[in-house]
Amino acid sequence: MAIDPGTLLSQAMSHALAYRRALAEDPRPPSADYHEMLERFSRAMPEQGTDAGEVIEALALQAAPGLMPMAGPRFFGWVIGASHPAGVAADWLVSAWGQNTTYHSPTPATAAIEAVAERWLLDLLDLPPGSSIGFSTGATVANAIGLAAARTGVLLGAGWDPNADGLFGAPPVEVLIGADAHSSVFSSLQLIGFGHRRATLVDTDDEGRMLPKALARALGDKPGPKIVIAQAGQINTGAFDPFTEVVALAKAAGAWVHVDGAFGLWARATPGLRHLTAGIEDADSWVADGHKWLQVPYDCGFAIVKDRMIHQRAMTQWSSYLPTIGEGDRVPSAFVPELSRRARGVPVYAVLKTLGRQGVAEMVEHHCTLARQFAEMLAREPGVRVLNTVALNQVIVNFGEGDAKARRAATEAVIARIQKDGVCFAAGAQWREDWVMRLSITSGATTARDIEISAAAIVAAWRAEQLAR
Repeated sequence: MAIDPGTLLSQAMSHALAYRRALAEDPRPPSADYHEMLERFSRAMPEQGTDAGEVIEALALQAAPGLMPMAGPRFFGWVIGASHPAGVAADWLVSAWGQNTTYHSPTPATAAIEAVAERWLLDLLDLPPGSSIGFSTGATVANAIGLAAARTGVLLGAGWDPNADGLFGAPPVEVLIGADAHSSVFSSLQLIGFGHRRATLVDTDDEGRMLPKALARALGDKPGPKIVIAQAGQINTGAFDPFTEVVALAKAAGAWVHVDGAFGLWARATPGLRHLTAGIEDADSWVADGHKWLQVPYDCGFAIVKDRMIHQRAMTQWSSYLPTIGEGDRVPSAFVPELSRRARGVPVYAVLKTLGRQGVAEMVEHHCTLARQFAEMLAREPGVRVLNTVALNQVIVNFGEGDAKARRAATEAVIARIQKDGVCFAAGAQWREDWVMRLSITSGATTARDIEISAAAIVAAWRAEQLAR
């Protein structure tokens, strides 16, 4: 059946605009759960086609009750951005263009835009010029890419080519990682064949920072190839490993240093927070998410590797039907596992150009100021404890007195009330012996007023819980 592209795309845009306009006024979580949504959409595969306009209309209306307001100003459940309008608009263009940004010669425009975005990101984050960036789906895959490059680098140094010969019979690689690293890094170790149980866990301090003395002990006099994984922005506390000491110890032992900086690496973009990342530039690979602090739409992550050739060697595919690569050409797919990939560099370019260096810095600093405001407002209420030093954008609190079990019950009850009330969205997490409410301030839409409203709602939920007991 005939489809009018203009009418169909305008219809979808109308629904998208209505949704985004309503976010600030109605931040409530989904009113329908997964099973309700599954029932709503579960129908037999149609034998005959349906009018595309009807499909889009039904899709928008039926999905609405199951959408979480993640792009809204009072979503604090996880460290995610709010999909900046410039990025969303650019992403619409990407979808409409339909460019498989694999090689530079078939898609010169989107490949060139990605090359510029790479250069701008390295400049913004003040990482070594000439480093390469793989534009991935997110931090988990970016970590896998960076660690694959690390695997290639350290094993080539030991006389073994893991890309050609695999890991069977390869020299064992020692992987050392902070005990409070994010789960995505362990998943990435699985993906590249290292396994998540083989890594040596290095002790950390009360904020989750790797202890240099513990790293020195763990490194010991172990021979052979080694990879040390450090962290910029612990997921609960926001803490940073002491990179100057960690990198020096690792380099002295001949190790490759990889940094998981999914959201914390953005601290380098602002003068007021840059000190938290001192020494990080001497690592060998880094990871950041674009769909976190940069506010780029999903999905977007950055795998950054200092040694461009090692990065390409770990990722590049060859086949007779693929275009010829000229000397000096940047091929987008040479830095990621996929040959089929959307033009992720285009929304990144659009957001960076819209915000500029100053805009990115102001946004990051603003969120950190809001996090401190959030913590201060909550700490005034008896029975509410802020458990971290708020150095970045993360706040963790718990509620009540007594042992860990009693505090967990109280904290879970407050979180449940908050999610039901719908004023803001917060979620729980385990931190040391406590179950905590974690508040992540990374939405570009969040204002000081949103923090005041949310803090008041959390305090009210805590007071109501005390009365209920």
